[in-house]
Amino acid sequence: MSQIQRWGPGLLERHEVETFLALAEELHFGRTAERLRVTTGRISHVVKKLERRIGAPLFERTSRMVRLTPIGARLADDLRPLVAGMEDAVRRAVESGRGVTGELRVAFLGEWTAPVLMRAVSLFTERHPECAVHVHEAQLANTRSGLLDGSIDVLLASYPFDGMACGPALLAEARVLAVAAGHPLAGEASVPLEVLADHPVIQYPAVTSAGFKRDRTPERTPSGRPVPKGPAGGTFSEMLSLVALGKGVLPVGEHTRRYYPRPDVAYVPIRDAPPILRGPVWRETNTTNRVREFVRAAVDANPPPA
Repeated sequence: MSQIQRWGPGLLERHEVETFLALAEELHFGRTAERLRVTTGRISHVVKKLERRIGAPLFERTSRMVRLTPIGARLADDLRPLVAGMEDAVRRAVESGRGVTGELRVAFLGEWTAPVLMRAVSLFTERHPECAVHVHEAQLANTRSGLLDGSIDVLLASYPFDGMACGPALLAEARVLAVAAGHPLAGEASVPLEVLADHPVIQYPAVTSAGFKRDRTPERTPSGRPVPKGPAGGTFSEMLSLVALGKGVLPVGEHTRRYYPRPDVAYVPIRDAPPILRGPVWRETNTTNRVREFVRAAVDANPPPA
């Protein structure tokens, strides 16, 4: 928070914000003083001054404990994202000024997206040799957490991806319905989306975003008929195994036929479903110069088919 000199129209100084948020986290004057490398008296003085300015107590203090008052808790909740946003803005400006260096962590979800990511990595590395790129394969269960904790900077995944910035779509594929090889629909040339109302649909893991689930496993058909829910799988392979066991059907992209060929699963085209789109996904507050340049390289390395 050293970049913050004054908060608002003369209301809060940088050291007041820093002291307040540190004490709100530590809830201990001694640890806060040690963390900020000042005396406990200094912490007490700053808090009292801030409380006078606010016009209400921010902490309840006894000889045995320190805790936030409701007003203090609300102020801490309001200040944290603002401070984080300012720090992110300064960091992005510094990175832009330095050029594209450092490290970038990219990941792909689904084997069919790997070639697209590899072409992007190759072009990005050619353009920015001073930036090291680390490539990982993500799983359904850790895509969002990886973006949020910073272990992934850019993910190549399916849209929609709730709460994240999404770049231009790099892949589009038709939808097919995965059914057990012996299922009554397995021999059909194609099926409409309405058939989802007649069969349980295998569900994605609980960590999958709501928008993605609505797109892949809708609760109702286009005519409004309810879609019965089948069991959930922890991984995509596990979901296909549930299909093979006859536990339900699953709408997937047509690339699944190539990358997950199974004698116990048939893939039937869905004739009236929109295509699945895939492309780069990243956390909005992590829109660094590295991320922007990687997305640009991904687009340039994967032009749409003529």
